Amino acid sequence: MSWFLAFAGFAVLIILHEFGHFLAAKRVGMRVERFFLFFPPKLFSIKRGETEYGVGAIPAGGFVKITGMNPDEVHPELDPPKPGEPPREPLPPDVVERAYYNQPVWKRIMVIAAGPGMNFLIAFLILFGLAFGAKEVSGPGLGVGQVVAGSPAEGKLKVDDKLVSVDGVTARGLNADDRALKLRKQIETHQCAGQPSDGCMGQTPAKFVVERDGRRMPLAITPEYDAAAGRMLVGLGFQAADLAPVDPSPPQAAGRAADQMWFVTSQTLTIFSKIFDSEQRKQLSGAVGSYEVTRQAIDTDARTALTLLAIISLSLAIINLFPFLPLDGGHIFWSLVEKVRGRPVPFSVMERAGVVGFALVLMLFFIGLSNDIGRLSGEGFSVR
Repeated sequence: MSWFLAFAGFAVLIILHEFGHFLAAKRVGMRVERFFLFFPPKLFSIKRGETEYGVGAIPAGGFVKITGMNPDEVHPELDPPKPGEPPREPLPPDVVERAYYNQPVWKRIMVIAAGPGMNFLIAFLILFGLAFGAKEVSGPGLGVGQVVAGSPAEGKLKVDDKLVSVDGVTARGLNADDRALKLRKQIETHQCAGQPSDGCMGQTPAKFVVERDGRRMPLAITPEYDAAAGRMLVGLGFQAADLAPVDPSPPQAAGRAADQMWFVTSQTLTIFSKIFDSEQRKQLSGAVGSYEVTRQAIDTDARTALTLLAIISLSLAIINLFPFLPLDGGHIFWSLVEKVRGRPVPFSVMERAGVVGFALVLMLFFIGLSNDIGRLSGEGFSVR
């Protein structure tokens, strides 16, 4: 059942993204030719008004076809056919008025931004709803649930110690999972000198403050690089301590959701820089990895699965807004360029400029897929 639910979750995120484009296009008066669940070949369809609604055979999201998304259909004079090419068929006069590239820039941006906007809304609504059933560490910090034998933490940390801070970072105001993630990120800032290798110790110790038997104790623990994990570790497992139900007001729940969204956004914005870092590349994941982790999260509990879907939805929105064609952000970028220069941009120019962005997207996809295959055949994925 978890396999089906993970697939359904991904499909819903993509379909709602396309539904955002569809609703906005209809709202501003553009001509929508098709709105399909899944991709061709077509299984069946029905026409209502000027729009064909249907279901495709390839279960990988969906698509919307808006008339005039190719500038050549509306402005053929910008890119005349090359010698030997057949003349392009112009759009009928009654259709060309409502074509995408014949609309004001603000309408085009509204239609394109509605897709990522729907993903932002989904992420916010999920996190907003989860805020009401959340539990938060009410004591000074997280608990230590495990100390790995032979690790830097052995002999210093003890199971059931309460973590107050790492290098002064307390991460208060976050739930247990997000707090653990932030403290883990702080530990990872203590890098090895030079190229990291298995067992390489950090240049500086991480300064822990723990509460043990009612007393606060400062501890200095130097992380070491773990090649299997691909990051700096001290050898501890987190556990929630002193959990108390959170009963926020609606504004407080909205604030918690916004804080979580900003944290995910700041992490996602660095995704392209990770391509050029050999260690960071190992942490990238693609559709296979995201799907498998989602499936495992569903097996774990509903809250974890919903939180993960919210993060994936938010990441889809952010990545889609990068200013490269064929991403949504690329369409928005070139619409703004047209607004500034006062006339349409030739499609050939947009295509050539989009090569760099498209190459980055493909590189990201193949690195993520390669890592996913390695995990599936090696240590696997884990959300725990």
